[in-house]
Amino acid sequence: MTDSRFRHKSLSADDTIQIARKLGARLGPGDFIALSGELGSGKTWFTKGLALGLGVSPDTVVTSPSFALMNAYEGRLTLYHMDVYRLEAVSDFLDTGLEEYFGGEGVVAMEWADRWPDILPDWSIQVKLSVLDEASREITMAGHHVRAVQLIEKIKEELER
Repeated sequence: MTDSRFRHKSLSADDTIQIARKLGARLGPGDFIALSGELGSGKTWFTKGLALGLGVSPDTVVTSPSFALMNAYEGRLTLYHMDVYRLEAVSDFLDTGLEEYFGGEGVVAMEWADRWPDILPDWSIQVKLSVLDEASREITMAGHHVRAVQLIEKIKEELER
């Protein structure tokens, strides 16, 4: 295994959506996006972009599943959008049964994934969103599994053109 890390500055929410849309267009069954960043950093905007890249209708409202724990959006693959912020222990997570979606036929995007590193699959793409100012964000993508590295390198090439 090898590591890949890529940083990119997003200048707006729309820019964040477009960056994520490029990644979403390349995702396949079983891919896992582990999102982290402070409240208001753009995790849900990023997920909206993933959804668009996966062929979810642009009319679909993507919201954080803070209380439901998971929303599913249908596109060329199902996007399982999870928010694990309110869970207090790994046992709470395991009690939900959400891990059954890992590595399946759909794609998982998990907000607040950094709170539970022990449950993340090895093939995760770590996406950290950092607030730079009111509109700008730094988006860092990292991974060490072969699939994650391939995806990150493709996005890096596309964004650096």
